[in-house]
Amino acid sequence: MYRERLPKTWTLVCVGVYLALVVKLGIDAVPEDTGLWLIVSASFLLVLLPCVAVPISKAVYHRIAIDPARGVLRVGRERLALADLDPASVHAALGEPEPTMAARVVTSARTIDAPVPGLRAADRGAPRLVGGGWGAPMGMAVVVIATRGGQALSIATHDRRAFLTALAAALPARP
Repeated sequence: MYRERLPKTWTLVCVGVYLALVVKLGIDAVPEDTGLWLIVSASFLLVLLPCVAVPISKAVYHRIAIDPARGVLRVGRERLALADLDPASVHAALGEPEPTMAARVVTSARTIDAPVPGLRAADRGAPRLVGGGWGAPMGMAVVVIATRGGQALSIATHDRRAFLTALAAALPARP
């Protein structure tokens, strides 16, 4: 079993700053201005929500789990049978050099699969993005593997080497 854990540092920092500001305001305002304190605290949520939207999106659409016992690769909201993946493409991706951070940013910025004409991966001849998201989060490594049917798939991951190593070990041998 392989499960990719997503970093939570950014979310914890954002929520911590929000709570610190709300408590500081509460100490100064409550009990005289409780209504005003509640309104200002709620308006700070309008700043907090966009800051934590990307980590929540990563957790929903780019969480990876490999379960060899069930023969399933789960990426976000999708489940792929391990038997349907081409082991040769996984080993080829594993043999590629690790991309630099700049290359990861460029690749993730170009990995778009939005349900809009002209932005669909199929319309552009690009590999389909697995997981259900419309794009790869900025800075995540994008791994391209193939199915046994020849369809190219893009998978966004934080730890490219660990993901590909676990996937290669979990795949059944090619008949």
